[in-house]
Amino acid sequence: MTILESAQPDPLNTDRVPLKRWLGVVAVAVGTFSVVTVEQLPVGLLTAVGGSLKVSEGTAGLMVTAPGLVASATAPILPVVIGRLDRRIVLLGLISLMVLANLMSALAPAFSVLLTARFLVGISIGGFWALAAGIAVRMVPEQYVPRATALTFGGATAANVLGVPAGTLIGDLTDWRVAFAAVGGLGLVVVIALFLLLPKMPATSPVRLRTLAEQWRNPAVRVGIISTFLLVSGHFTAFTFVSPILQNIAGIDAGLIGPLLLAFGVAGIVGNFIVGSMAGRNLRGAVITISVLLATILALFPVIGGNEISGTGLLILWGLAFGGVPVSVQTWILKAAPGAAEAATALNTSIFNLAIALGALFGGIVADNLAITGALWFGAFLAVLTSLAIGRTRRM
Repeated sequence: MTILESAQPDPLNTDRVPLKRWLGVVAVAVGTFSVVTVEQLPVGLLTAVGGSLKVSEGTAGLMVTAPGLVASATAPILPVVIGRLDRRIVLLGLISLMVLANLMSALAPAFSVLLTARFLVGISIGGFWALAAGIAVRMVPEQYVPRATALTFGGATAANVLGVPAGTLIGDLTDWRVAFAAVGGLGLVVVIALFLLLPKMPATSPVRLRTLAEQWRNPAVRVGIISTFLLVSGHFTAFTFVSPILQNIAGIDAGLIGPLLLAFGVAGIVGNFIVGSMAGRNLRGAVITISVLLATILALFPVIGGNEISGTGLLILWGLAFGGVPVSVQTWILKAAPGAAEAATALNTSIFNLAIALGALFGGIVADNLAITGALWFGAFLAVLTSLAIGRTRRM
């Protein structure tokens, strides 16, 4: 998840970064936290939304599919469309759009209105991810760029660990509409913070798309992108329906879904660090390990996950496995295109969001026409295909 534009740090007169600059980076990080939380919030509220608006769980999964598809298109296109427009103004507009979309979601009288709101969310997600890293780069001197970038995108990890479970918990304790309104309120805080803390940031150069096609022709980048698609779509084919999976297969009470998703997120952080260490020694082996582990867990869930204890255990292992996916595929892309990391990562970002959307769509079709267990098995099938793709490459 990164940018298309090649922004350079704005020169500062001193290596000592003013506090306001770091606070601006933190504000962008909270922005990434909010957009990732909004994107995945329906996962924990699927059953409640479907019941309230009288649609099937498969149809309700379109709340994840729609913004994912829109974000995958927005990420590469929006930086081209906005040209040299001040990036500060664009970010303010994108987060404001997210606030509006969540207000629409909270007040939606019908599923069609909610789906329209999720379309707007997709524009906000794709555009924000496309520009956020460039903002961090320009806020601090060169030696602080890695730290600022890590902080900016740490908001995404925090969203998976805290944002989505917290939103689910709010929905369980009150109503799913309150959960959407709460995230919209957070977005309003981000708008105010960005307005106060970010300086004017005109584009340093116009953005072009031809480098994306060039990176697709790089075999190592192509394998990395295919692996991203298979792992992420396989995960979301099943994870979009984690709430009915836990309730219908493992017999877990709906009130426990929020806390269990928190445990899932914590396991994901652990997996992130474990796989990050593995990737430094044997990246190819790390990706193959993740794909096999994720496929095994999803395939076994319908077989041995039929009670609260085993279902909870498999969910935590699931979080551990998927936690290593973003760091491993991103490391692969960076190693595959050291001279064009920006363009290659932007392409991977688009595919990542497309995989979220299509994974939810695949899962919805299978869940509606077969059963929830079918979504787990199909997700396992997609995940294991990654091993076949990676197995043909050299050691990285």
